[in-house]
Amino acid sequence: MVLDRKEYELVARKANAEGMVLLKNEGNLLPLKEGVSLAVFGRMQNNYYKSGTGSGGMVNAGKVWGILDALKEEKVNLNKPLMEKYAAFEEESPFDKGVGFGNEPWSQKEMPLEDETVKEAAKESDIAIVIIGRTAGEEQDYVNEPGAFKLALAEKDMLKKVRDNFNKVILLMNVSAVLDMEEIEKISPDAIMYVWTGGEMGGLGIADVLMGRVSPSGRLSDSIVRKIEKAPAYPYFGDKDSNNYAEDIYVGYRYYETFDKDAVMYPFGYGLSYTDFDIKVLSFEKADRVRVRISVENKGAFASKEVVQLYVSAPQGKLGKPSLSLCGFAKTDVIEPGKKGEVNIEVDEYTYASYDDTGASGFLSSYVLEEGEYVFYAGKNVRDVVEAGKYELKETKLLEKLSKQLAPVKEFNRMHPERKDEGYVIGWEKVPTSDVSDFDEAMADKPECLEFTGDKGIKLEDVRSGKKSMEEFLAQLSDEDLSAIIRGEGMGSPKVTAGTAAAFGGISKELKNFGIPCGCCSDGPSGMRLDSGKKAFSLPSGTLLACTWNTDLNKELYRYLGMEMTKNGVDVLLGPGINIHRYPLNGRNFEYFSEDPFLTGSMATAQIKGLNAGGTTGTLKHFCGNNQETNRRGVDSVISERALREIYLKGFEMAVKCGANSVMTTYGSLNGIWTCARHDLNTNILRKEWGFKGIVMTDWWTDIGDKENGTTTTDFARMVRAQNDFYAVCPEAAVNSTGDNTLEELSAGNLTRGQLVRCAANICGFLMHTNAMKKLVGEKIDLELLNFEEEDDSFDAGDVTYYDIEPGTVLDFSGINTERGSDFVFGVNVKERACYYIDITGSSELSELAQINVSVFMQGIPGGNFGFRGTKGADMTVRKKILFMNKFGVIRLHFGGSGLDLKNIKFVLEKPLDEMNYDEMSDYIYG
Repeated sequence: MVLDRKEYELVARKANAEGMVLLKNEGNLLPLKEGVSLAVFGRMQNNYYKSGTGSGGMVNAGKVWGILDALKEEKVNLNKPLMEKYAAFEEESPFDKGVGFGNEPWSQKEMPLEDETVKEAAKESDIAIVIIGRTAGEEQDYVNEPGAFKLALAEKDMLKKVRDNFNKVILLMNVSAVLDMEEIEKISPDAIMYVWTGGEMGGLGIADVLMGRVSPSGRLSDSIVRKIEKAPAYPYFGDKDSNNYAEDIYVGYRYYETFDKDAVMYPFGYGLSYTDFDIKVLSFEKADRVRVRISVENKGAFASKEVVQLYVSAPQGKLGKPSLSLCGFAKTDVIEPGKKGEVNIEVDEYTYASYDDTGASGFLSSYVLEEGEYVFYAGKNVRDVVEAGKYELKETKLLEKLSKQLAPVKEFNRMHPERKDEGYVIGWEKVPTSDVSDFDEAMADKPECLEFTGDKGIKLEDVRSGKKSMEEFLAQLSDEDLSAIIRGEGMGSPKVTAGTAAAFGGISKELKNFGIPCGCCSDGPSGMRLDSGKKAFSLPSGTLLACTWNTDLNKELYRYLGMEMTKNGVDVLLGPGINIHRYPLNGRNFEYFSEDPFLTGSMATAQIKGLNAGGTTGTLKHFCGNNQETNRRGVDSVISERALREIYLKGFEMAVKCGANSVMTTYGSLNGIWTCARHDLNTNILRKEWGFKGIVMTDWWTDIGDKENGTTTTDFARMVRAQNDFYAVCPEAAVNSTGDNTLEELSAGNLTRGQLVRCAANICGFLMHTNAMKKLVGEKIDLELLNFEEEDDSFDAGDVTYYDIEPGTVLDFSGINTERGSDFVFGVNVKERACYYIDITGSSELSELAQINVSVFMQGIPGGNFGFRGTKGADMTVRKKILFMNKFGVIRLHFGGSGLDLKNIKFVLEKPLDEMNYDEMSDYIYG
């Protein structure tokens, strides 16, 4: 494999350009001509949002190309006096970074615009570009208020004044998710383009489209409504205890096209180009699957790509259906003016089947195609389609007989179409509820395993090579070993790449002696989060990438990310995030793809295949129903089995059936039971129905339990019975540092050795095929690096304060700058070379789920990572072991997140160096 940094950048730049969605282009204002005079308004010209926040956006990127940065490279005349005003405002009112994890502002204070400033700019410049910025992220949902979902008053004032003074106005939306467009439409800019958050190459991709080197081919992955109150989830979203999914399968355009077309301003799949295309259906065939051949002709003057979308209208039958559902799509290559392209779309029947959770079709708990006419439509978006073909079923067809799983316990009503005149109105029906106990089913599922044999000399490599069976290998592991392997270690475990999210697998000396490697997880999905301070490449957001409608491009981009992970010793990316955009205000929508499950599953599959091609893999998250951040740790998502299977699980199912092998469950509860404790989810559906072969991990520090009996963070036995393979994360996984109940429940007979072995087999089976395994057995990892510059981790050695260190020394570092990305450097003169415990004490006002990592570098080499959590102001001490092999040293503390109030560092002697042999030193560095 060859990881070429320049090629990586080009692919990311291309993805940016293809994911931007041009909503409006009156008078063909875009593309811009060379030499044009531009006035750029909005403080975000100097503060480009490369991503959202929280774990999904904490990539320590290098050079980030903002919009103004890129425009300065173009042959355009930028209004310098206006730029200088914004630069001066930046000095007076610096960018507000917040303090991380639910405490960042979603927007920045905008520069107040004087009338005279705008008028002067209009005299000098022909065209105005206005930039609106929004971030979003973990632990906090958007609100339907100015400065969040709506324009802030200063933003509205800016846009109005620019509109009043300029004849030509372009609005660029540097946002994490769709915003309220009603006020923007009233002000009426000539051109509107969603440029999203594009990672470190974002500005360059934007410039490519603005200047016409690339014609926009992005298409919306969500519907944009006139008023958010019209969204089907509006009455239900945001409840802190229980969230009824009463809209059921009618999510996004499925709702609007069935019940309320007038609510939509810009339909699902919509997006303009600099040219016009004519789409014609050449052939339609229905055999074992539907096959449609479509011609695409470029009728305009610009070379461009087009997205061809295929929808199905299924008979309402007894179950009720959306008016249209996406069942296929294809993106053309670049088509020159006057030329034609051709695409072929194939659709399996299962793609548009309905799940019957009532028995109304005659097939309870089954995927069916009800009798009647199936009409397929091809076109440019859900509103701009022509009939492609149709076929009729004379009787209802059973596709797959299953059994009831995941049904809600709570009674509620869901939407159902009722015929009225020529259309449908909303009716209501009772949701079928559960009549089985998932707890009892999990208790009864007791797989057999071989008797404990003790160490027979079998290594995991013997299983990989086919010399021994996994059963024989795992029979050697003691109960203590099995209780350790279900603990992930982190954050910032020293057993894997510095500053990453977790180590798992061979986390103890005993497990490592059996040849079990430590797998390394890094937060994603938009690049690697390395809290050591090491640079990583920042990718576009999930929403932008979904708007490309280009699976090949997604695969190629994530192939490069996979190789970058290989370069950094990371085996598993914690992404892609594939929860559904149920509602526009979800704070993490930027990490996810779409309101549509088929588009979501297609993108997830492409990214996983790309990571695999780069030598690594990704983790599908959050499994499932994680569609709001408000009280995400405790809210119960109450969803019908049909909606789960057709909407919220479908993307996971598609990716798993195409080879995905890592899944993360959610923080919250699904139909009364926390997802990591659901046997029907993690065993029956994931493994037995879909054939999943891989690992399931919890989200970080999650609760385990159910609504009836309460939750705890230590009921690992219930997690194991559900076949959620390991808990993420424990501070020291080799010992029971958090007091989990695994061995206690094993001794009491409430957990079996076979259930533990089953999880261990999943973990070891996964690890056998990682780069970590290759490294452990000495296999060469084939990766060539091109065009990578050496990282600059230097500092001014002449400006370092040295401290004399002896056992018990406490250094007071209160008041130092701990803002995210900052470094604090000091020197040490140790009285005795030794292994020390390093105790760092600090506090944070953040919530308990917030993650703040402090990485320690000695002589530029990673020496440990201290993972803090939000403490709501209380002091917290984190301890790590560090080996001081030299008398003098320089230590750098790198703060991976904001929000920590550092108090002091204490040095506690553990063992002098001259009393340690080599094996002890190796074990010490290792553990």
